[in-house]
Amino acid sequence: MRTVRALRNTWGVREYILASVKRDFVSRYLGTQLGWFWVIAQPLAMIVIYTLVFAKIMKPAMPGHDGLFAYSINLCAGIVLWQLFSEVLTRSVGVFVHNANLLKKVSLPKFALPIIVTLTGLSNFALIAILLMGFLTIIGAWPGASLLALIPVVAVVVALAAGLGVLLGTINVFYRDVEQTAGMALTFWFWLTPIVYPARSLPDWLAAILEWNPMWPLVHFAQSVLLSHQIPAWSLLIYPSLVAISLLLLGMFAFRKLGGDIMDEL
Repeated sequence: MRTVRALRNTWGVREYILASVKRDFVSRYLGTQLGWFWVIAQPLAMIVIYTLVFAKIMKPAMPGHDGLFAYSINLCAGIVLWQLFSEVLTRSVGVFVHNANLLKKVSLPKFALPIIVTLTGLSNFALIAILLMGFLTIIGAWPGASLLALIPVVAVVVALAAGLGVLLGTINVFYRDVEQTAGMALTFWFWLTPIVYPARSLPDWLAAILEWNPMWPLVHFAQSVLLSHQIPAWSLLIYPSLVAISLLLLGMFAFRKLGGDIMDEL
């Protein structure tokens, strides 16, 4: 009942949530001198650097993809998804602690904060995805109708990040080292996901271990759609979906159990 009440209270402040997402977007981009450039600056820098450093090294591990932009497309598919996952998770972990003053001064449902973070991450993702689609169109690599297959992939990525973010964000209120630990863990997690390197470049035994990483099949799915214009077996999404649902339930459970004590700790 407490969870239902929290969701109902959150729905009651939906206008505030949307206004907060808009305000975050405006302050982040439109309030700067270079404006829209900052939407793509970080992922663009990563793509350029990794392409220059790894493109020729990884080319033998990408048979059948000899195009000039093959490695860049493969890299873009992974980085765009990872940026969404990383942003939602990172901001969710510290969302209650960083907004302590807001929660103390305003009668705002605490659960509204992770929702604001998630919607903000999705708005940033949408802009980067549009630019990526423009790039694919210009180079003649538009994936066509298979692009729609990425909708459930994005949904699973968001659920995975939001579930883990709410869980760690709730614990972080009581143990502040969680936020710093999560930041370090994300660095390792990035390199344990086949983004910079193709999955087939790894030994079979190592790939079998790393496939337990729930981001692995999600990134592989996106890379297959954008690079090969093929939709992999939908069964590939079963494992990360189960992990995402489990984390959402666990996050909601932790929030329900500890939510009443958050204000005392803040």
